[in-house]
Amino acid sequence: MFMERNIIKNNSTLIIVTAILATLMLATRYYHFGSALHLPDASLAIFFLAGFYVPRTRVFIGLLLLAGLIDYAAISFGNVSDFCISPAYWFLIPTYAFMWVGGKWYQKKYQPGFHALLPLLAILFAATSAAFLLSNGSFYLLSGKIPDMSLNQYIEGVVKYYPPYVFSTFAYMGVASLIHISLMVTRDVNHDRNQSKTG
Repeated sequence: MFMERNIIKNNSTLIIVTAILATLMLATRYYHFGSALHLPDASLAIFFLAGFYVPRTRVFIGLLLLAGLIDYAAISFGNVSDFCISPAYWFLIPTYAFMWVGGKWYQKKYQPGFHALLPLLAILFAATSAAFLLSNGSFYLLSGKIPDMSLNQYIEGVVKYYPPYVFSTFAYMGVASLIHISLMVTRDVNHDRNQSKTG
């Protein structure tokens, strides 16, 4: 994210950014794994972006509540399976906290320039991997829905689901970064143009 730390300077901008993130969650979370007609769930990227752009606890809590409401609506009214609802579901809170804290941490470490890309990739990879291990591991240990699965079978599942889990998050972050860079370039061009007019 090639962004100055103080780019969000007022409450109206904070509200707009939060609304965009919430809209993205509404658009993608209903069908978690995506399909030919539906995008995969962007929740991990959303919480990372929230930590970076809007690092306020109430925004994190609001997004958690929205995620829960979407899941409730999908199961109750959208014929979505409730297989993932178990005691392990509560571990989605620290799962998303990993992403949010990762975004906050990157913001504090961030310095403008393309050299910031490597730290972004490293922090995003670490946060996404930790999120996967926590959510997936807690389901394996606590859900009670796969009691006959051996450790080897679990590892096979990790090998199957971990790559798309990471890839989809990186894909959303890539799109977000491109949008951000475009906005920053446009801002800088307009700034230079205004400076030349007044110079």
